[in-house]
Amino acid sequence: MSQTAAAKPAGGAGPFSAFERMVAWRYLRSRRKEAFISVIASISFAGIMLGVATLIIVMAVMNGFRAELLVRILGINGHLVMQPVDLPLDDYAAVASRIDGVPGVKFAIPLVDGQTLASGNIGAGTGALVRGIRGEDLAKLRLVADNVRQGSIVGFDGSEGVAIGTRMAENLGLALGDSITLISPDGDVSPLGSTPRMKTYPVVAIHEIGMSEYDSSIIFMPLAEAQLYFNMENRVQAIEIFVDNPDAVDQLRKPVEDAAQRPVFLTDWRQRNQTFFSALEVERNVMFMILTLIVLVAALNIISGLVMLVKDKGADIAILRTMGATRGAVMRIFLMTGAAIGFTGTLAGVVLGVIVCLNVESIRQFFSWLSGTVLFNPELYFLSRLPAKMDLGETISVVLMALALSFLATLFPAWRAAKLDPVEALRYE
Repeated sequence: MSQTAAAKPAGGAGPFSAFERMVAWRYLRSRRKEAFISVIASISFAGIMLGVATLIIVMAVMNGFRAELLVRILGINGHLVMQPVDLPLDDYAAVASRIDGVPGVKFAIPLVDGQTLASGNIGAGTGALVRGIRGEDLAKLRLVADNVRQGSIVGFDGSEGVAIGTRMAENLGLALGDSITLISPDGDVSPLGSTPRMKTYPVVAIHEIGMSEYDSSIIFMPLAEAQLYFNMENRVQAIEIFVDNPDAVDQLRKPVEDAAQRPVFLTDWRQRNQTFFSALEVERNVMFMILTLIVLVAALNIISGLVMLVKDKGADIAILRTMGATRGAVMRIFLMTGAAIGFTGTLAGVVLGVIVCLNVESIRQFFSWLSGTVLFNPELYFLSRLPAKMDLGETISVVLMALALSFLATLFPAWRAAKLDPVEALRYE
């Protein structure tokens, strides 16, 4: 009678019953004689937590890095660039006006640009890209117009001055109202040959786009002044076109060509930045695969911990079996024991990853202060701050992957526990 009564809780209860959960929980609790097994379980938990958190943080930073670069690159460069074929682009105003009317086009900007050597109050000078642009068009570039730190771009066309970035101002020792000297190798042609063209312009505005490469190298100049400086009177080199949806730029090629009403050559932002963004995508995928190994190692720790737990609990398993517990019940007990480690580790990793992603810039500044060095140097990484952008689908994929590995890691030890022969386990007890 007593054996039958004792058998009902183990064998008669349904799968994942309160009895099975109770035994699984007792096996997770630390005891003095099982301290080593408990340490292995703790290491497995910490490994999964750190692996999941690292995956989420790294993927978020790389997503943020790509998104920030995309915003800045496309915020100052056209999504489509139209260049003339056969004939010079001297009717640029009319062509830009017609392209402005194409559905899906935000605006079209005629440009003159060229490489120069810029020098100021200090330093030996630096290479710079001069972009000749109309004042009304410069105001449309919100990344520039909304981030003017000193001066103003109001009345830019009549200012006869230039707008420069904050990093260029620092490097050349320039402030608002100072003069910057530009030297171009394509100067006037004389009987003695071509002579460099040199001219000085006042600094009327200093902006900060937030991308070090642009803030240190691009100079905006009124279109009329740039046409004179680069010997491009009454014509431009290209028209840059900004669209509503950069990813659907292919659909606008034909309407833009029709609106131009002349032979033109079009290139889009993906062609001009293909190598750069392809390298980012490859790096992101490789990092995901490498960091997944951290979670895999933690899952292997679960296997070792459970195998040792099965060996240590051999007599307990045998007693459960003789009391009526089925092999399925024993297997489920150890599945829950291992899955609990994987689930709690994954949950803790998600929480840790989200906290770090939300405070990644503050954490970077703290470690920079602590180490006395500049972490994430803007000169190397282009951006002035460390970005992080979590993707919900990506985070869910990381969680599912970690849970799947953790569950798979519990199958072999749980199967070994279920296959244990009670007679053999109790023979030497």
